[in-house]
Amino acid sequence: MLEFNTLDDFEFRGRSVLLRVDINCPLRKETLEIEDDNRIQQILQTLKELLHKGAKVAILAHQGRPGDWDFIPLDRHAKVLSRLLGKEVKYIDDLVGKVALDAIRSISPGEAIVLKNVRELAYEQDKKTMEEHAKMELVTTLAPLFDVYVNDAFGASHRSQCSLVGFQAVLPSAAGRLMEKELKALSQVFSNPARPSVFILGGAKFGESVKVVDRLIGKKIADWVILVGVTGNAPDQGDDP
Repeated sequence: MLEFNTLDDFEFRGRSVLLRVDINCPLRKETLEIEDDNRIQQILQTLKELLHKGAKVAILAHQGRPGDWDFIPLDRHAKVLSRLLGKEVKYIDDLVGKVALDAIRSISPGEAIVLKNVRELAYEQDKKTMEEHAKMELVTTLAPLFDVYVNDAFGASHRSQCSLVGFQAVLPSAAGRLMEKELKALSQVFSNPARPSVFILGGAKFGESVKVVDRLIGKKIADWVILVGVTGNAPDQGDDP
């Protein structure tokens, strides 16, 4: 039995759905155009299913971080999503103001919109509890307009941030299909791994990788951990010069 709700647990026809996704894409620095749309492709299964079932969908997402060169609006993402989906997904350059609220109320069954980069809100990236985030303007303003919150942002859901944890405190919630698939895979790997169990670990965050390796080996989840990327090429921290 799954310990979380999925899309199978709700009736969506005519209902308003707030869908949080991770479409934080690599960009070309010279043009700020999307260089790789794989993350957008990954959310298509969930979005298509919701629209096919007659949901009215508003999408929350982020791109980059404030102050970084790739911190841009999500209008390009909406255009790529429209192309991949085969139908228009409107971009709304607002989050909690009148423009956003009117746009959300105007969504028809089987339609979707993309709201403004959620990291435009100064408090979005604050590390707070679910209950604390539920009191923030993003949640108190948007939650009354929706029937269900769906989280399909697997790549960002390790963060205790407002759009990722705040809505679950006040709305019926479910995992999207990408989130469901990844959680099932992780459950299998950590609870009943096949032997020998080999992990390939990469990424740019070396400090976090060390903690992961310690856990995998220490709890005998993995027999081998193969390091690649920045982690695999980190300088030797031993005594040799």
